[in-house]
Amino acid sequence: MTETELKPIWHLDAGRALFVGPLTYNAPHAHSVPVYLAGLYAPFEVKIGAEPWTQCRTAVIPAGVTYALRLEGQPLAVFYLEPSEAGSDALVPLVSNGREVAGAIVGSHGELSELRAIYEAADSPRWVGEALDSLLGFATPRAHRSLDPRIAGAVRLISENLDDAMSAADAARHAGLSSSRFQHLFAREIGVPFRRFRSWQRLRHAIGEIVAGSSFTSAAHAAGFSDQAHFAHTFRRTFGAPASPSLAKLRS
Repeated sequence: MTETELKPIWHLDAGRALFVGPLTYNAPHAHSVPVYLAGLYAPFEVKIGAEPWTQCRTAVIPAGVTYALRLEGQPLAVFYLEPSEAGSDALVPLVSNGREVAGAIVGSHGELSELRAIYEAADSPRWVGEALDSLLGFATPRAHRSLDPRIAGAVRLISENLDDAMSAADAARHAGLSSSRFQHLFAREIGVPFRRFRSWQRLRHAIGEIVAGSSFTSAAHAAGFSDQAHFAHTFRRTFGAPASPSLAKLRS
């Protein structure tokens, strides 16, 4: 199978998500969880915050840090790590020759073999979870997070109530905190505000539904979006690019 025949892959499990596929340009955006970026066959350009464009091969972008991407159609792996799994420190060892740029870490090389294997192997959707376990094994120590239990409870509450209108005030009452104290603590522990993180969890669920074979409209409703247009708008705002290129031609 040649590189041009390969289709994008999305994989999601309880603590992680992975996209691998060709990208061209992603406008400035910020994620609700830390991400590891890896150019599979060539360097890519990243613009972090107000800094100039920087060429690199790998990068770690913490939650809440705004960045843009330029790749000219080259395949990129984007590995998302949920706060219940670990913090961005667990991803830093995957970057070689790293340096800090506006809160992110960029490097000239990194751990690429597992991600290339995922992209190149036709049967990788069946074993991608094991490959991600191996990839995280390079991070020593693994740096599991010890979230404040009230915030950990709120994270679980979000994941269990994606299709309702649960607000930060509702989550604060559940945590036994005032709304202002809860939102301050949530942003400190997670790196982004409650509402943005809830939006990310809904996107995760919708992407998972599409990967499983649902239509965009059905996936949007299952994840709590009002309609497909609401999902599409949130996807573009979150990823800096429209949903169709990464989701319309997924590898089965």
